[in-house]
Amino acid sequence: MDSESYLTTTGTSPDKDIPRTSSAVQQTLHLIQSDDPNLKIKAAGEIRRLTKTSQRYRRQFSAAVKPLVDMLSYDSFESNEAALLALLNLAVKDETNKTSIVEAGALEPIISFLQSENSNLQEHATVSLLTLSASSVNKPIISASGAIPLLVKVLGHGSPQAKVDAVMALYNLSTHPGNLSLILQAEPIPSIVNLLKTCKKSSKTAEKCSALIESFINYDEGRTALTSEEGGVLAVVEVLESGSLQSRENAVGALLTMCQSDRCKYREPILREGVIPGLLELTVQGTPKSQSKAQTLLRLLRDSPYPRSDLQPDTIENIVCNIMSQIEGEDQSGKAKKMLSEMVQVSMEQSLRHLQQRALVCTPADLPITSCTSEVPSK
Repeated sequence: MDSESYLTTTGTSPDKDIPRTSSAVQQTLHLIQSDDPNLKIKAAGEIRRLTKTSQRYRRQFSAAVKPLVDMLSYDSFESNEAALLALLNLAVKDETNKTSIVEAGALEPIISFLQSENSNLQEHATVSLLTLSASSVNKPIISASGAIPLLVKVLGHGSPQAKVDAVMALYNLSTHPGNLSLILQAEPIPSIVNLLKTCKKSSKTAEKCSALIESFINYDEGRTALTSEEGGVLAVVEVLESGSLQSRENAVGALLTMCQSDRCKYREPILREGVIPGLLELTVQGTPKSQSKAQTLLRLLRDSPYPRSDLQPDTIENIVCNIMSQIEGEDQSGKAKKMLSEMVQVSMEQSLRHLQQRALVCTPADLPITSCTSEVPSK
């Protein structure tokens, strides 16, 4: 789930104690600062409702941040939940509120909720950290607060939704210099691999998992952890085969970094997981970066990473034939050629369909001969 689009789905029913007049904002702000816990909970519910889809209300209710943060310290699940959900909606797509929530002292209680036995409270806390960690200002503060090991724990043992939100939060935090090594110290790779095995390979979750793995592979302990985890390399290969364009780029980048770091050590573990078909497909269907990385990795995976002679040109076909013969014997070179031929055929068919679609959309009568617009007309 994207850190900027998460909004809670359950709402608060209208209540006669919550004003519905033009001065509702001011009166709700007054109620949230009252001494009556029940009125505060109802006011928090109203703030949550109004800020669910309105950026204007998020600005108008910024003054509610401090009293809502105070409610997080109450010994009441209802107060904690109401305040968390209101703060979550206040933070979505609002950088000022994100930083204000942290400055008001929300991190300590939110982090304590990560260890709650109440799964709902743990989920709310995890997604709150996901949203707050989207702020570049908050990233170092959150990591310094001790949240990273607890997020890794949630990633391993939380509910399915909490696991997804935890890996998203960890990804957000990993983009700040210095945080990556802190995350790696918490040993997240086994849990990330398990999540990668079970999630849809084309999902955002797989994209963030593969991005984290690619980052971890730059460290020797990251490479060791991935290869030591049962099915770790295979999970990356599966993303390379059927992930989104970005996930596949992350996956081939991770495998390439492994092979470049120590070809003798990692060549066989990568080959053993059947990576060749996915790499071949990437050479014709991936992003420009994926294509380049796939070709480089194919060269590293053959018996010698260097061209042998002018009689054996350094072509993808020769490289693949060499790899296949090393794996399964000389008779497999024909299989490699067939595999490559199929990939080329797929590429040609896709190009033909693309040209046909353009011909249907762009006709000389409708558009200038020199261009084909991709803009959507105003409605």
